[in-house]
Amino acid sequence: MTTTQALTRLSLESVTRLDPAARPLVEPRSLQPRILHFGLGAFHRAHQAVYTEAANAVTGEHWGIVDVEPFSSRAVEGMRAQDCLYSVTDRAPGDLRTRVVGSVVEAVLLNEDPSRVRTLLTDPELATVTLTVTEKGYHRRLDTGSLDTTAAPIQTDLAATVTEEAPLTTVLGQLSAGLRARFHSTGAPIDLISCDNMAGNGPALAAVVRGFIEASAWTDKDALLSWMTHAVSFPATIVDRIVPATTDEDRDLASSALGLRDDVPVLGEPYRQWVLEDAFVGPRPLWNHDGALYVPDVAPYQLMKLRLLNGSHSAMAYLGLAAGCRTVADVLTTDWGEALVREFGGEVAPTLPKAGTDPAAYVEDLVVRFRNPAMRHLLRQIGSDGTLKLPERWFGPLRELRALGRPSPVLELALAAWVHATAPTADGGQRYGTTDPAAPTLASCWSGTMAPTQRVAALLTAAGAEDLAAATDLTTAIAQRLDAVSAGKVEL
Repeated sequence: MTTTQALTRLSLESVTRLDPAARPLVEPRSLQPRILHFGLGAFHRAHQAVYTEAANAVTGEHWGIVDVEPFSSRAVEGMRAQDCLYSVTDRAPGDLRTRVVGSVVEAVLLNEDPSRVRTLLTDPELATVTLTVTEKGYHRRLDTGSLDTTAAPIQTDLAATVTEEAPLTTVLGQLSAGLRARFHSTGAPIDLISCDNMAGNGPALAAVVRGFIEASAWTDKDALLSWMTHAVSFPATIVDRIVPATTDEDRDLASSALGLRDDVPVLGEPYRQWVLEDAFVGPRPLWNHDGALYVPDVAPYQLMKLRLLNGSHSAMAYLGLAAGCRTVADVLTTDWGEALVREFGGEVAPTLPKAGTDPAAYVEDLVVRFRNPAMRHLLRQIGSDGTLKLPERWFGPLRELRALGRPSPVLELALAAWVHATAPTADGGQRYGTTDPAAPTLASCWSGTMAPTQRVAALLTAAGAEDLAAATDLTTAIAQRLDAVSAGKVEL
């Protein structure tokens, strides 16, 4: 038995033993379930849950969060075993600060208790739904962004709408059915807030929810959609905090800091940002009391974050893996890491709207954040799901730069590293252990003999960028970088 396993487990009873500075900012038992969140991941618990608790502490309101996990029973069981308490550690260089967060009041496994989700969605006191389900959870078509009704889980759920009793298994299906139940019960307004890293995430969520309802067999769908036009909003947001996946070492660190055993801690950088479109129809949590911004238009903030932070993150992931690095901080210790972040930012900046943002200052802040040795953000994690991430992070700015007649050597280098990383392994995985929902299609691009430019074009097509694949000057430029990348050389 390790030292931390011998500790008393974190719970509503044991948390009272902690120093007040390490306890929740509000009494967890005083909170009411007013926010439903889909996606019981580390990011949500280090971001939205932290903002919610801090806002409650300032305002005296009682917004509690019910977390709904689509897949992992282990995550739900871990939270339940600790009365939904967990710790958040801010990892600054040489300074770790750990405290318990108590804004989550319940954890639900989606397909274990769908009736609980339905009940919550009909409760007029529950005014907000948030989501962190990653790009995969939206089942969007790469070409149009609309709902992919050919995706197997969506097909299954749509078929289930023929009867009232059949269970729905996807987040979109459950959410759509919950809205339908709310429409037929109280009809109270509700706000659905995507917190996933997608440009226009609010409209994206609206499109797939409406698309599901339109494709359903529900006879009342027209009335439901009409009600939604005034009773349901989909504010766009931008969220930012680097929160690596939790390791066993992190669990030991958090437990030691508390003096209580915490099996579900999260650790992240001190920096947090949340910008929300001020387009709510129902009561909203006063997250602005903890620094969140309510603005008329999030697009300038969103594009800056997606293209500069997330875009450079992906570039570091593929180039870093090729060069033998494991983490973002490792990349920043190389002789090319800081230059990559700055040159990537300088190249992409002309595609950003001029609306009071400062891309140059933002990039310098990124260098400082990425350099933090206390963060162990794995490149393999960042590099996964490339076909879902790159269209917004790289392809959009690349198209705009080409339309402006501007050069794009850093993006071309990054794309060469992505091409290199998609190569399949004997066990069916990818070269550096990344994962991708389109992995079989990507792997097929490596079968047989073809010229490097042809392979580049095939991979771009597989990622939904047929127009870029047809640009022979671009595919040639990318192909010319492949030998250096495969040798682990990063030549800016």
